[in-house]
This record gives sequence, C-alpha cells and structure tokens, in this order.
Amino acid sequence: MYYLIRSTLTEVDKEKLGDSSVPYVAVLTRSQWLIERGSFDMGIDIGPFAHEIHSTKAEVNYDSLTGSFSIPDRNNPEAEEVRFAFALDEKGIVFIDDSGYAAKTLEQISRTKRWRLPSLERFLYDFLEQIVADDRELIERYDRELDGMEDAVNLDKDVDVTDRLGEIRSHLRDLRIHYEHLVDFTQELEENENNFFTAENLRYFRLFFNRVERLRSATVAITDHANQIRDIYKAHLDVRQNRIMTILTVVTTIFMPLTLIVGWYGMNFRNMPELDSPWGYPVVIIVSLVILVASLLFFKKKKWL
Repeated sequence: MYYLIRSTLTEVDKEKLGDSSVPYVAVLTRSQWLIERGSFDMGIDIGPFAHEIHSTKAEVNYDSLTGSFSIPDRNNPEAEEVRFAFALDEKGIVFIDDSGYAAKTLEQISRTKRWRLPSLERFLYDFLEQIVADDRELIERYDRELDGMEDAVNLDKDVDVTDRLGEIRSHLRDLRIHYEHLVDFTQELEENENNFFTAENLRYFRLFFNRVERLRSATVAITDHANQIRDIYKAHLDVRQNRIMTILTVVTTIFMPLTLIVGWYGMNFRNMPELDSPWGYPVVIIVSLVILVASLLFFKKKKWL
C-alpha cells in the first residue's frame, strides 16, 4: 500500500511516489521490503526489520531514521504485542509490517483525517495519536474499577481482590513501560539530527510528548492506587485473622479453669468428700457457671470481645 500525504492520506500506485514532491507513506511486508528497499534510496544496507523486536525505538542513521514499534494489546493484556519496523527520511516513511496493524491504522487515518497544512510531521503525529487514542478511557476504567474494589474492601465484603489487582498492576506496568519508550521515541524525532523535519513542525512531536507524559503519569498514579488497595486488603485480612485469634484465645482462657476442675475431679480419689456429698455435683455446676459468666464479663469490660 502506498499513500501520498496531501490534504488527506491518498492511496496511489507505487510509480507515482517518485514523480511527486509530496511526502509519501508506504506499508510493505518484510518480504516486499527486502525486494523493494533499493527503490526508496534510504542508504540502508540491511533491512530495519529485526527478528526480535522488544521495544518502541528510533535510531538515527547517516541518511535515514529507522526503528521499531512494540505495541501492547489494550483489550487483552496477555496477548503478544504487535511488532513492526519502519524507515523514514525527508521524502517519506516506510512501515515494514507483517501484522497488518500499520495498514489498518493508515486506512483509519485516510478516512478520518483532513489536513490544512499536510506534512510528514503531521502524519507522524496522527499515526502516533492512533496508538494511544483510547488509552485515557482505558486508564479511567481501571481507576473506576479500583474505586469499586476499595469500597468493597472498606465495607468488609467477602471478596478476594488479589488476583484482579495483580492483573491490573501487570497491565499498568506494561503500559508505563510502553509510554516510556514512546517518550524516548518522540524525543528522538524532535532531536531532528538529520534535519528531516522543518523547525516549525517539531511542535507536533512536543504535543505528542506532552500527551504521552500525562498518560505515563496517570499510570503511575493508578498503580499507586492499586498498591494502596492491596495494602488495605492485607490489613483487613490481618484484622480478620486477629479477630479469629482473639475469639479462640478468649474461649481457651474461659475453659482453662473448667478444664482444671474436670481434671481435678476426674482423678476420683477415694477420700474426696465432694464425691459422697449430694451437693457436690450441683456445686461444681454452679461454680463452673460462675467462672464462665465472670470471665465473659471481664473480657467484655476489657473490650476484648
């Protein structure tokens, strides 16, 4: 797929790329890039598409800028990240992508974007914007979900939030790392070492940098919120366990003197006068009840119950 950056992103045949002074955008598979890379005249000896792409980054070459994108799946954090490469110079940009992500994004831009002052920089801004387009809403959903978890924990509802908190914290960590890579990526573009971009259009990269920095800060804040909920939940578990231990301790303490009485009179020595007395059994019962009631009143007064 080949496009020219006019007032809209206009799809054209490959032959028209070289005949136009308008910056272009191309999307090629890896095999297509290996065949056609010479026609783009970017001075790259080897293709920028690496077998293992681990992050979003940009690298300055003698007469080109190459790099890669590694984009986590917002809807399924467990899914593998979308990975593709790119190469650009002052004439345009080529995406080397077997996943179809770049092609889908370009189709979206061509349908929804119209530019008064079209430029390669403005296109890059809109492309990067598409990557993080729904992230603010995603972070707000996580924030609302965490608020619900915190309310449930504070109301002492019998819910286990540990697993879900772990999932949210893991996804937020991946997003934070992704934003940090985008920050470095944008700074590399704004550096403009090869003078591919006009000075007045560098503002687009600063705008995107500011947006990604806000998203990164939001993920840090939400992560802190999740950590606080985890600590509150652990504290509630500790309180609940302490209550159980308190009850067990009280019960054990109450029955210790009763156990002593049972053990004492269970010895059945022949000369124990209480064994022959008709009042022995009722007296033991009354004494046991008095001990029980006195213990309960004592613990109640001490607020241990």
